[in-house]
Amino acid sequence: VFVNSFCANAICGPSRATVLTGCLSHVNGFYANTHGQPFDAAQPTFPKLLQAAGYQTALVGKWHLGSKPTGFEHWEILPGQGNYYNPDYVTADGRERREGYVTTITTDRALAWREGRDPTQPFLLMCHFKAPHRTWAPSAEHLRLYAGEDIREPETLFDAWENRSTTLAANAMSIARHLVYDYDLKVPGEIPFATPYETRLANPEVGRMTPTQRQAWEAAYGPENEAFLADPPTGQELIRWKYQRYVKDYLRCVAAVDDAVGRILDYLDEKSLREDTIVVYSSDQGFYLGEHGWYDKRWMFEESLRTPLLVSWPGRVKAGIRPRALVQNVDYAPTLLEAAGVAVPDRMQGRSLLP
Repeated sequence: VFVNSFCANAICGPSRATVLTGCLSHVNGFYANTHGQPFDAAQPTFPKLLQAAGYQTALVGKWHLGSKPTGFEHWEILPGQGNYYNPDYVTADGRERREGYVTTITTDRALAWREGRDPTQPFLLMCHFKAPHRTWAPSAEHLRLYAGEDIREPETLFDAWENRSTTLAANAMSIARHLVYDYDLKVPGEIPFATPYETRLANPEVGRMTPTQRQAWEAAYGPENEAFLADPPTGQELIRWKYQRYVKDYLRCVAAVDDAVGRILDYLDEKSLREDTIVVYSSDQGFYLGEHGWYDKRWMFEESLRTPLLVSWPGRVKAGIRPRALVQNVDYAPTLLEAAGVAVPDRMQGRSLLP
């Protein structure tokens, strides 16, 4: 467990470009999530280099780079951010909608690829989950997780950003003012005390659901919504209500990822692959879970820069160690290349974490 792990750029696409290239944004050229500026797929990436060294390579799930994946013999990606319910996937053959929950489907497809590949060749499998990206739509299995509980509030939930830059108070990611009732908080319909900003977006998942999925959704949120609208809180209590609704949905989405990672590890055990497989768990950026009164990630504070980084390599990496060295996701590419015995290009700015 790397306890001081950070991302080079706390925005989805640019962070992913950093992971692939081992280069910072000003070198790999992907600065922002802009549709008019796709990722330069011609530049070197660690999947391309592994593929050239004889690895079978695949990517399933989130891509978010505005271009078609290169360096992968197999890819199935979500368009843009993708959806949680009955998501569309884009492949080399086109686009199709698949019924189910996105975290489960991505895991199914990733394991199906591994099951069908040539077992005599080494492999790279990048399994990229949408969760827990906004709009935090939990699966039917997790809709009632944490029901009746209060999640602990961060100490800075009511931060007033005093004695700091005035730009902080002008942000558009505060829990108090910027969560949208239907889109984020699952409270549809007429809300007399809401601002135009708080009612500007409809939830994108409900319209995609099957009748069974929607029935489970409405059974989970409906009674709480009715109680909320019948006696709406005000002031700090309203912020607390929004925080609890948002953070529980966030954690419910994470729970599905936990289940998926467990399935992948179980598969590696069943196929006797754990001893010869490096497993890396990380994220494209950190996230505000109420710290400074925020959600999202767009300010350069530690919560958005810090990322998880867990590595398992039985027999080669000692279990339970917690290196304190400062590391970045720009280091992933040279680390995996060195582990595979592939030369690291001089262009890559990261450094191998193997030492």
